[in-house]
Amino acid sequence: MNPRLLRAVGPVVLLVASIAALVVSLEIAGGASPLALQDPGPVVRWGLPVAKMFVNVGGSVMVGPIVLAVFALKPGEKAFDRTLDVASIGAAVFTVASGVTAYFNYLSSFNPQVSASSEFGDQFGSFLTGTELGTAWLIQTIAGAVVTVLAFAVRGWIPTLVTGVLAVASLVPMATQGHSGDLADHNVVVTSLALHVIGAAIWLGGLLALAIIRSSLDGDRARVVLERYSSLALAMFVVVAFSGVLRSTSSIADPVQLVTTAYGVVLLIKVVMLVAMGALGAWYRRSLIPRSGERNAVFWAVLVLELAFMGIAMGAAAALARSAPPVNEVPPVRQTPAEILTEVPLPPELTPLRFLTEWDIDPLWLLVCGFAIVFYLLGVRRLAKRGDRWPVHRTVLWVLGMLVLAWVTSGPLNAYGHTLFSIHMLLHMLLTMAIPLMLVPGSPVTLAARAIARRDDGTRGGREWILWIVHNPVAKVLTNPIVAALLFVGSLWVFYFTDIFRLVMYDHLWHEWMVVHFLVTGYLFVLSLTGADPVPYRMPYAGRLVTLIVTMAMHAFFGIAIMSQDGLMVAEWFGAMGRDWGPTPLEDQYTGGGIAWSIGEIPTVITAITVAIQWSRSDRREQKRHDRAADRTGDAELAEYNARLAALAERDARRGL
Repeated sequence: MNPRLLRAVGPVVLLVASIAALVVSLEIAGGASPLALQDPGPVVRWGLPVAKMFVNVGGSVMVGPIVLAVFALKPGEKAFDRTLDVASIGAAVFTVASGVTAYFNYLSSFNPQVSASSEFGDQFGSFLTGTELGTAWLIQTIAGAVVTVLAFAVRGWIPTLVTGVLAVASLVPMATQGHSGDLADHNVVVTSLALHVIGAAIWLGGLLALAIIRSSLDGDRARVVLERYSSLALAMFVVVAFSGVLRSTSSIADPVQLVTTAYGVVLLIKVVMLVAMGALGAWYRRSLIPRSGERNAVFWAVLVLELAFMGIAMGAAAALARSAPPVNEVPPVRQTPAEILTEVPLPPELTPLRFLTEWDIDPLWLLVCGFAIVFYLLGVRRLAKRGDRWPVHRTVLWVLGMLVLAWVTSGPLNAYGHTLFSIHMLLHMLLTMAIPLMLVPGSPVTLAARAIARRDDGTRGGREWILWIVHNPVAKVLTNPIVAALLFVGSLWVFYFTDIFRLVMYDHLWHEWMVVHFLVTGYLFVLSLTGADPVPYRMPYAGRLVTLIVTMAMHAFFGIAIMSQDGLMVAEWFGAMGRDWGPTPLEDQYTGGGIAWSIGEIPTVITAITVAIQWSRSDRREQKRHDRAADRTGDAELAEYNARLAALAERDARRGL
C-alpha cells in the first residue's frame, strides 16, 4: 500500500461512502418515497437529502481544519496556510449546498409551480425572510459565504480564531430546524443536535485536513500534530456519542425499535459506525501515531477506513433527517396552554420532594460540567505526580460548584423555571451569585498554568489560549472591579425590564445565552474581589467592601422593584400557563422579587465576609513582614555594635591595655 495514494483517495472514499450510505438508507427508511399529498417530485425528494448531506460534509471541511489550525499549527508555516485553504473550500461547498437546501425546502414545503416569473421569486423571497425554516437557511448561507472569504484571506492567530467561532456558529441554524417541534423534549433534542453536528464537524474535518496537509509536515512534526488532533478527536467522540444518545431518545421510544423498524435499522448503522470509529481512534492513538511517518502505510490505511466509516455515518444521518421516526409526531387535537408555549406538558405541582426528583436535562451544560470536572481532576493528578501540592479545598469547591451548576441547569429549577417566575429568579440568583462563590476559589487559571504543558514550538495549546484570554485587553477591562460590578448589577435591570426577558422565555438559544452571561458576570465580579487567580488590578480591601455595600443596595432595590410591580411581567407567558396549582402568577412574581432581595443577598454577604477575612489576614501578613524586617534591622544593628566592640578590644590588646 502506497501512503501517498492512500492520502489522496481519502476524500474520495469519504464522498463515495456518504453517497452510497445515503441512497441505501433512504431506500431502507423510505425517506425519498412519494408523498400521498402534494408530492414535490423525485428531484426534490432525492435532491433535498443529497443537498443536506453536502451541507454536512462541507460544514465539516469548513470547521474541522480551522479548529485544527488554531489548536495544533502556527501561522506562517505551510501546513497552517493549506489548512485554511481547505477550510475555505469547505465553506464554499457549505454555502452553495445551504442555498440549494433552502431552495429544495421551499419546494418541499409549499410545492409551488416552478417558473422564472417574478411571482415565484417573490414567493421564494417571502419564504426566506418570512418563515422560521427559510430564515434559518438564509442566515446559514450568508454565514457560510462570510467564512469562505475570511478563511481564504486571514492568516493570523486572532482573525483565524474569530473565523473559527463564526464557522461553528454557522452550523447552529440548521440544527434548530432539524427536529420537529411536535416531538417530546424539543429543547433537549435541538441542543443535542447542535452539539452532535458541531462535534462531528470538528472530528471529521480535522481528520480530512490531516490527510491533505500531511505532505507539508516532516515526520516528527506530523507525529506531534496527530497527537494533538487525537486529543481533540477523543473529546469530540464523547460529545457526539452523548448528544447522539439524547437525540435518539425522541425518535426511538423502545430499544427494540432499533431492529424492528426501518428507521431504527438506519440509526443502528450510525451507532455501529460510531463505535467502530471510536475503536479505530483508540487503536491508532495507542499504537500507530508513534509510527505515523511517511512510509507507515498501515496508519494511513486506518485513516482512510475511518473516513469511510464517517462517510457512512453522515449519509445515514442525512437520510434520517428526511425519514419518519417510529414515534407519533402528530400532536394531540387539543394542546394545553403550557404545551403551546413551552412545547412540553405542564410539570406536576412543585413540592419539596420534586426538588430532588424532577429533571429537565440541558445537554450543553451537562457536557460543560462533566468536562470541567474531568479536566480539573486530571490537572490536580498531574501536579501530584510530579510532587506539587494543590490545596484540597480548591478541588472540593470546584467540583461542588460544577455539580451545583449541573443541578441548576438540568434539574428542577430548569424544569420549573419556564413555568414559575420565582423558580426562574432562584435559578438566576444561583447562577450569578452562589455558583461563582464555589468556582472562583478553585483557581482554574492557576491550575491550568501549572498543569498544562507549555508549548515551545510556536503553537498555542490549552495553556496558551487560557493565558491569552486572561491577559488580553478585553479581559483587563472586564475584570476591573468597577466594570465587573456594573455588569453584575446593571445586567439584572436590563435583563428583566426589557424585552430580553421575553426573548429568553420564547427562544431556547436566548436561554442558553442567559445562562452564559449571568454565570460569567457573576464569576468576574467575585474574581475581582476575592479570587486567587491573577487579575490586572484589584481595589484595596476598603474599596472592595464599599463596592459590595453599593452592590447589595442596588440588588435590594432591584428585588423591591420586582415586588412593587402592579402588572405581570411577560404576562402572555406566565399568566397563560393554565396552572391549577401553586400561587397565582402575580403572587409568584412577588415571591420572585423577594428571592432577589433576600436569598440573593446571602451570597453577597458571604463575599463581604470573605473580603473582610482576607483583609484581616493581609494585615496580619503585613505586620509579620514588618516585624521580620524590624528583627532583621535589629539583628544587623546588634551585629554591627558587637563588631565595633570586638574591634575596640583588639585595638586595646595591641596597645597592651
